[in-house]
Amino acid sequence: MDREYAQYLLKKTQEDYNLIAEDYARTRHFIWDIENLAQYVIPGEKILDLGCGNGRILEILEDKNIDYVGLDNSEKLIEIAKKNYPQAKFLVGDALSLPFPSDFFDKVFSIRVLPHIPSNEFQFQFLKEVNRVLKPGGLLILTAWYLYGFTVKSNFLLMLKNVFLKLIGKSKLDFGDALIPWGKKAIRYYHYFTKRGLKKLAEESGLKVKKIWSTPFDIYLIAEK
Repeated sequence: MDREYAQYLLKKTQEDYNLIAEDYARTRHFIWDIENLAQYVIPGEKILDLGCGNGRILEILEDKNIDYVGLDNSEKLIEIAKKNYPQAKFLVGDALSLPFPSDFFDKVFSIRVLPHIPSNEFQFQFLKEVNRVLKPGGLLILTAWYLYGFTVKSNFLLMLKNVFLKLIGKSKLDFGDALIPWGKKAIRYYHYFTKRGLKKLAEESGLKVKKIWSTPFDIYLIAEK
């Protein structure tokens, strides 16, 4: 993907989530997709929730007595997160240039955030930043949309449309990408991953993949610094 176009998509994604923040937060109170991830957290650890959205991951960590920071580039979602969880610390920030020192966090959670990062270059930069802020031996707990999993039929057709346009030189997107509407308010950028592709990307960023598995919707990856 052209770098300038990828930068445009990054900015567009931020703007889109500000536009749909209230609707998005209202539909993201479930924890069935993340509740099994609490097992990786030890009480007292420093935790970064990267791309925290409305802060819902705190629902599975409330009894862990952790030092939590949630970061998102959507100002509107951070406002909602602060209202939902006034006891927690939330920041507006850029996942590609994290405002934290190196070797700072015990664990980094990133739930369905990487699919909104366009281009292999910026996906790699995202994971390199995670690697930088993790302590030695620290873990990244990440989920991403699964290319071969169940998806809404219309979303799958949009992805296939992009494949066709890409093959004839009419799309700036990468293979596995799609632009998916959120009602009439926004059209969000998505990238769907394979397990092999995600594992390779994580390893190239310097992380050691400890476990990777898939569900009908997501790929789950546990990687160590």
